[in-house]
Amino acid sequence: MANLEIGGIDCRNLAAVSGTPLLVYDEEKIETQFAAATENFKSQEFDTEVVYAAKAFSCTAIFEKAQQAGAGLDVVSGGELYCARQAGVDMKKVYFHGNNKSTEELEMALKLGCGTIVLDNDMECERLITLSEREKISIDVLLRVNPGIEAHTHEYIQTSGSDSKFGISIKKTEQIQSLAQKVLDSSYVNFKGFHSHIGSQITETEGFEKALEIMISFISDMKQQGVPAEVLSIGGGFGIRYTEEDQPIPLGEMAARLARICEKQLAEKNLQLKKLIMEPGRSIVGEAGYSLYKVGFSKDTDTKHFLFVDGGMSDNIRPALYQAKYSCDIATRMGEAKDKTYCVAGKNCESGDILIQEAQLPSSAAEGDLLVIYAAGAYGYSMASNYNRAGRPEVVFVKKGKARRVLKRETYQDQLRLETDEQLIF
Repeated sequence: MANLEIGGIDCRNLAAVSGTPLLVYDEEKIETQFAAATENFKSQEFDTEVVYAAKAFSCTAIFEKAQQAGAGLDVVSGGELYCARQAGVDMKKVYFHGNNKSTEELEMALKLGCGTIVLDNDMECERLITLSEREKISIDVLLRVNPGIEAHTHEYIQTSGSDSKFGISIKKTEQIQSLAQKVLDSSYVNFKGFHSHIGSQITETEGFEKALEIMISFISDMKQQGVPAEVLSIGGGFGIRYTEEDQPIPLGEMAARLARICEKQLAEKNLQLKKLIMEPGRSIVGEAGYSLYKVGFSKDTDTKHFLFVDGGMSDNIRPALYQAKYSCDIATRMGEAKDKTYCVAGKNCESGDILIQEAQLPSSAAEGDLLVIYAAGAYGYSMASNYNRAGRPEVVFVKKGKARRVLKRETYQDQLRLETDEQLIF
């Protein structure tokens, strides 16, 4: 009976030291993915920049990895901005996204020296112009435009439709032109170009090809209307392999294709860009992450064989939220025949707390075994909660037989740290 090793360390040893649920990242896989993106996203026609989408997984350790790789950082909140600053990230390489940035967050971005703000709407544009003039701080901006691409993914993670909560529909040319002109007329806000994003977990290139075609044509049209754009971000959303059904294009190959497609489209339009940006997040950390759980009780119902683990939707809500699929193994019984179909369920008090509906595992699986869920590195910890007063898991990075703790396990005491009985004075 063999045990799974991650980064050269036996999973039993990891669980013995750090407990479970435990999120383990293979550092070499993260470094390999950063290198695949940065080394292949190149062009002799324009500059390129890889920007890590922090929402996939954020902590100072991963931000330091991004910085070491020469990548920029895509943040979506004041919390991620603060974490980036604490991690020593070059703030000029930070891009601040979001559809409802607060005044406090915009002020924070200006004062911390954030490089670029991705504008979402007219109200945000006017607020930023006012704040930048008041503080006398210059800031670059991109305007988020929805090209109307229907990516083949779950409706919750499609982001480019005309009714999306993000950005402005590309069809609203007068509104876009008016907003851009406000920026061009301002003293401290610098219009640089456009941003688009068509969705997440996209495993084919057609959507990105179409988006580039549409956006470059749009930039050409805007230039003729007096709105010059020198930067285009094509966003992210590059898919990974969760199960055998997924056949994603390798990130390096995708990066190279995007650069070539953009070159072709620019040549056809006799247009020039100064910079093309891509924003991988899931594709950097997703397959590098492993969730380790301890197997608890099991039971049979009329139609299912349940195998319960000591985590669930509190540390990975994706299966419950949008029916995300994963693959798994009994990490302490590697190599044994997978001769039984289990429903792997968590311990949260919800019927929907199912991690994997049908998992082929050894019938010998028993209490105390470790179960591993693969490709768990994206959007698990980021979306974790204290539902049922569950504590968020510990996170460790492993590399060549060595491990380091980058996020401590949340304790019961930690969960009470915000409790108070203060009298409010009005």
